[in-house]
Amino acid sequence: MSRRQFLKNSGYVVGGAVGGGILGGVFTQNFIAGDQATDTEEGTENGSPEQRTQARMFFKRQEDFDVLSAAVERIFPDDDVGPGAISLAVPYYIDKQLAGEYGFNSREYMNGPFFEGAPTQGPQSGLLRRDAFLHGVRTIQNIAENQFNESFFDLEVDTQDEILEAFEEGDVDMTGITSDEFFAMLRTATIEGAYSDPVYGGNLNMEGWRQIQYPGPQMAYTNVIDGEFEEIDPISLYDHHE
Repeated sequence: MSRRQFLKNSGYVVGGAVGGGILGGVFTQNFIAGDQATDTEEGTENGSPEQRTQARMFFKRQEDFDVLSAAVERIFPDDDVGPGAISLAVPYYIDKQLAGEYGFNSREYMNGPFFEGAPTQGPQSGLLRRDAFLHGVRTIQNIAENQFNESFFDLEVDTQDEILEAFEEGDVDMTGITSDEFFAMLRTATIEGAYSDPVYGGNLNMEGWRQIQYPGPQMAYTNVIDGEFEEIDPISLYDHHE
């Protein structure tokens, strides 16, 4: 749209909004309808709701996101049963969680003092989850580069597993959180991303649910409750808004 046409159309909208008259309203409706028609005629594609969630909100560096992606793929790998973490968009799920309340520990008491707690108490660190994940991902990369002279995502899967197992065993030095605590958070977030509703950014196309034959948030099962086991095509929370 040219600047002249933009100013002309904007005048129509302002006239309808301020004047509130019939003429202004007609111009406004025609302007909006015309733009919508143009978009349709040109075949503007926004993609599916799931595809539109695949944009980073927290991780600024591609390298960090690639390390995260490779790590979660080893925790939830692609195999004969079904797609792995990357195909299920798990990295995007984690990215969005870290950008929101989960990443800021916003619903948790975060004041000190901070001491090592019992295993049942979970992490007792003052480090926010978003900072813990970033610290953990970069520590993984540092180990790969220092010990193997390659980025973590370029290593053979056996070597990647070796690094992740060191985190799981708590053998990696980290600041503000132990490596086994970080690995536990990473594993939990990976599983959540694989099986949560697609509206949260993971479980792309509900393939995670299809692996375990979970039908999603169905409204009712009255039509199949008395019969034999029946596979039901899953639906997402988004489907209830169509």
